[in-house]
Amino acid sequence: MRTAIVTDSTSYIPKEVRDSLDIHMLPLNVIFGDASYQEEVEITAEQFFLKVREQKELPKTSQPAYGTIIEKFEQLSKEYEAVVAITLSSGISGTYQSIVSAGSMIDNLEVVAYDSEISCMVQGFYVIEAAKMAKNGAGPTEIIERLDEIKQSADAYFMVFDLDHLQRGGRLSSAQAFVGSLLQVKPILTFVDKQIVAFEKIRTEKKAMKRITDLFGEVASKGEKMKAVVIHSNREDDAKKLAQQLSETYPNVEIETSYFGPVIGTHLGEGALGLGWYVV
Repeated sequence: MRTAIVTDSTSYIPKEVRDSLDIHMLPLNVIFGDASYQEEVEITAEQFFLKVREQKELPKTSQPAYGTIIEKFEQLSKEYEAVVAITLSSGISGTYQSIVSAGSMIDNLEVVAYDSEISCMVQGFYVIEAAKMAKNGAGPTEIIERLDEIKQSADAYFMVFDLDHLQRGGRLSSAQAFVGSLLQVKPILTFVDKQIVAFEKIRTEKKAMKRITDLFGEVASKGEKMKAVVIHSNREDDAKKLAQQLSETYPNVEIETSYFGPVIGTHLGEGALGLGWYVV
């Protein structure tokens, strides 16, 4: 059985990696006023953050158009018998549900939607693993079993400068946003039950990032083989520096850097830093 791997743009997998592994990407949209842009296709992260600074109002985001999903699946049905579609958390986007619905409309293609319950390059880890398996002839059942294994250890924590973007975007409750700006704390966020939640509120960025690296260290210090990613909102140098420090401390961990693109950047704001990982 030939199985195609589909993901949405918020996995932020570099195009050359997507192309080399035959990963098919459905773009989410970021909307400034009346103008809508497909992220990773019509607008880059760099262009996005420049544009945000010029605007008075925060942009909005939307999931891939239903017609775009149907069209993609119809194209794939000509070459593949099955699709595993790995999405960002269903707790912060309707993308997963749209893929489930669209998949049921295609007669000659088995579509299996998989909710990563997370986003960004940690979601990308699932996608890349699935794509490598599909290239080696694995079908949906085998792939999903492996993704469930990854989910047992996959985790991510991220620090934002304030909770305003998340609150205004409806991705975090007002109750959780209250102290952020009042006390000028640096909130640490994580995913719990598919939702973004405030994990801890810490006074300075330095202490917040130390807390995140300590949480990572609790796992990495066990010596098991791991993959990790430092993710940033328009602060690549800081991300590379942290990745270098961690790789020197934990030789058992393969560490890369990635970014919060336009859609996730809309909710986290510029300056966010995160760390995600899973045990290989």
